[in-house]
Amino acid sequence: MNEKADNREFQENDRPETSAAALPKSYAFSIVNSFHTMTTILIADDHPLFREALRGSVQRILPDVRLFEADRVDALYALIEAHPDADLLLMDLNMPGAQGFNALVHLRAQYPQLPVIVVSAREEAVVMRRALDHGALGFIPKSADSDTIGAAIKSVLDGERWAPPEARAATPTSHDEREIAQRLRELTPQQFRVLQMLGVGRLNKQIAYDLGVSEATIKAHVTAILRKLGVSNRTQAVLMIGRLAVDPGGVTPPPEEQE
Repeated sequence: MNEKADNREFQENDRPETSAAALPKSYAFSIVNSFHTMTTILIADDHPLFREALRGSVQRILPDVRLFEADRVDALYALIEAHPDADLLLMDLNMPGAQGFNALVHLRAQYPQLPVIVVSAREEAVVMRRALDHGALGFIPKSADSDTIGAAIKSVLDGERWAPPEARAATPTSHDEREIAQRLRELTPQQFRVLQMLGVGRLNKQIAYDLGVSEATIKAHVTAILRKLGVSNRTQAVLMIGRLAVDPGGVTPPPEEQE
């Protein structure tokens, strides 16, 4: 089966009208050459060996690429702030500070200009489809060879979407899950961090210590999180956001904290 044909369903129809052919030759060459030599790609994965392998694959297809790496979500936010004009983000689904699709959803809301390709060892068709439905412009299985990685990266850098053929046939993400994702997009970065810490059972005072703020500030964040998610307590919040996990059934609710 032709992979290029299979990926047409994921391609966007509204391509930019301006092209190099419509510009003066010297100016068009300058733009194309600048794009080639200054492409910036961010890599987010908590496994050093895989980051090294992915870095090598990227450099083979883009020898002049600038690469920057993060091994947790907090570091990724800082990396994006430091490189606001990055051309592409390659990110794993699970790393410290993220579980499942929640970091993808929130990052796409905060930085809509940054294309994201999910690179994951979870290669089930439904997982690929969920990643695409939650805003990823591509999905690369970690078992993919260099040619496949190159094809995916080039497609997304060209403004198209890319995924293995089986993702097209997978069942679309449910309306309920999409609605939860929409609520998550409303959280500020600090509220998102607090929610992630609630999800691993941290108490308000522990979160306050970790973030270097007062416990009263964390309580205010929790109140805002519950309001935006439309729930009444932290257990409900964690269970709701757990619907965005790769395996939602494995989410354990935290204990309720006494005021």
